[in-house]
Amino acid sequence: MAIIKSLRGYTPEFGKDCFLADNAVVVGEVKMGDRCTIWFNAIIRGDVHAITIGDNTNVQDGAIIHCTYQKAKTVIGSNVSIAHNAIVHGCTVEDNVLIGMGAIVMDDAVIGTESVIAAGAVVLPGTRVEPGSIYAGTPAKRIKDIGPEMKEVILRTARNYPMYAEWYKQ
Repeated sequence: MAIIKSLRGYTPEFGKDCFLADNAVVVGEVKMGDRCTIWFNAIIRGDVHAITIGDNTNVQDGAIIHCTYQKAKTVIGSNVSIAHNAIVHGCTVEDNVLIGMGAIVMDDAVIGTESVIAAGAVVLPGTRVEPGSIYAGTPAKRIKDIGPEMKEVILRTARNYPMYAEWYKQ
């Protein structure tokens, strides 16, 4: 069973039909929308500031979501996929975004809607990722606009994770 822990007077809040893997961890000031999936070894730690997650967002295996004390909360939109071992810290991720495997998004960055952060990219503090773009590298830089195929990948990934979660409920 997932670890869900109240802390400093805050208890995590979950929308309808969310899935938390057996060893997922959700602590403190966390508010999650409907149909979210939190996978194995993922940690969402709202101990030092608020974390808000929209609907139909997936936090994949080993990903970490955290904030900075009294400085930077984390806001994640709907239809967002945070891939395996990514770190999302004290930033804003708008709707319909894919954060690639092992990517790091740092404090006060804003990831615009319908964007992709490539696997292994490091988005530095305060970076503004333009909507509809792909950023890659260390530090992450804009490499191109996303096309219709990539838009479909973003939405298909977000759609598939609730389906995968159903397999674990059987």
